[in-house]
Amino acid sequence: MTAAPTVSVIMAAYNGAALIPETVASLQAQTLTDFEVVIVDDCSTDDTRDVLRAIDDPRFRIIESEVNQGPVRTRNTAVRHARGRYLAGLDQDDLCMPERFARQVAYLDANPETVLIGTGAAWLDDGVVTSAPRTSLSSPAVIEWLLRIENPLVWSSVMVRASAATDPFTDPVRLYAEDFDLYQRMSRIGRIARLDEELVIYRRHAGGASQRYTETMTANAARVLSDSYTHVFGDGSEAAAWLIVRHMMAQSPVPDRATLHALGDVLMRLQADFLATHDVDKESLKMIRWETARRWGRVGRTALRTGTVTLGDIVSARIDHLGMGYQGMDELVVSRLIGGARSAKRRYK
Repeated sequence: MTAAPTVSVIMAAYNGAALIPETVASLQAQTLTDFEVVIVDDCSTDDTRDVLRAIDDPRFRIIESEVNQGPVRTRNTAVRHARGRYLAGLDQDDLCMPERFARQVAYLDANPETVLIGTGAAWLDDGVVTSAPRTSLSSPAVIEWLLRIENPLVWSSVMVRASAATDPFTDPVRLYAEDFDLYQRMSRIGRIARLDEELVIYRRHAGGASQRYTETMTANAARVLSDSYTHVFGDGSEAAAWLIVRHMMAQSPVPDRATLHALGDVLMRLQADFLATHDVDKESLKMIRWETARRWGRVGRTALRTGTVTLGDIVSARIDHLGMGYQGMDELVVSRLIGGARSAKRRYK
């Protein structure tokens, strides 16, 4: 057997014959060439196995499951066969930019306290690549804070120290939120970081798990956050987690003023706990507050535009440094007018 590579790419494959060749080509274009790719086919019913067997590159190791295991266990099988110092996540339909591995390896080599690093990601919709919304600064402190209230990392951009990987690598109980659960667990071991540069292209299409299994994903994301909130909210951790998941992650409008105030209280208690338990530099603190305010502003905008709260409710819910989400009153008035028009339309249908 050859020497262990620097990077092991772990990939679960299932009925991906049409898209896998493009993904493979993006890996073969990497400027860092010391890697292996461990692909586990989960009993595909299309031509995926033929496509994988045809890859003429010794760095690619293909494992064919005898029984269908599902995506989480299939990914864990790939991890068990990986030999690299670093593990790079990649879904069968996503693409890597040529500098991805080189940039991430350089960061991890230079920052031994970091156990996991992601990158920015562009979106691919119907053949068109666009930049995804993202934070304006990705210091470890900012990313670690955002993990308290959302998932700021794309799985296909993630690279993990193999030495920090636990068994199971991803938890089948957290199906469709297993990556979010992994990031939470990793954050208790070491630092989480993200490079600002868009080094992966995330393919969005109707067949993606994130669109097909939204209900399961949402419920499991709430369970993940509930576990991490226990030390702050005690028996109220589940209720707090559902507030965050529904109205910040899923962006559902708050139904009333009381819920708006409850959400604001949860957000501030989470942030106070984070700042009390993390060493946050001045610039990161500024960005944490800015990014939180942006999200709080979105909550208010969404509620106003759906007519579930009034402008007075938004003003009364101004909390701590968030104000009204760093928005001008003019923008809030416009949102309220839109909400009023929608409410009137519903009444007269």
